[in-house]
Order: sequence, then structure tokens, then C-alpha cells
Amino acid sequence: MAVPDLDNPDLPLQVLFDRWPALAAVFLSHRMLCFGCPIAPFHTIVDACQEYDLEETRFRRELRAVVQAG
Repeated sequence: MAVPDLDNPDLPLQVLFDRWPALAAVFLSHRMLCFGCPIAPFHTIVDACQEYDLEETRFRRELRAVVQAG
């Protein structure tokens, strides 16, 4: 199975959480309820940032930092 592309704008949040469970902490630190949400298989980072009024580029940087830290 190929590693999902974190920068793919169409990457469903559920795939993101399945591959990198530690990313849930980033979402929770912003009080985002995406982790465990029944809509996570359909929503993307783009959708979540719009829903929670977050700056997407900055949020993606936070996610990348966690992924790179391993």
C-alpha cells in the first residue's frame, strides 16, 4: 500500500488518521472534533480548515512537523 500524500487536497481525514494517528493531537489542540467524527471519511484538511476557520498553510505545517518527527 502506498503512503498517502499529506499534501493531497483530496486526502480524506480518515485515511490521514489511519496512517498517522499522532496527527489527532494536532486537530485536538485546535479543538477540532474531526478525529472520530463520522464525516472524517469524506472531509479533507481543506474542509476541516474551512469549517474551523483555520489558515490551511499554517495548519499543514503543524501536521508535517508531527509526521517528520515520527
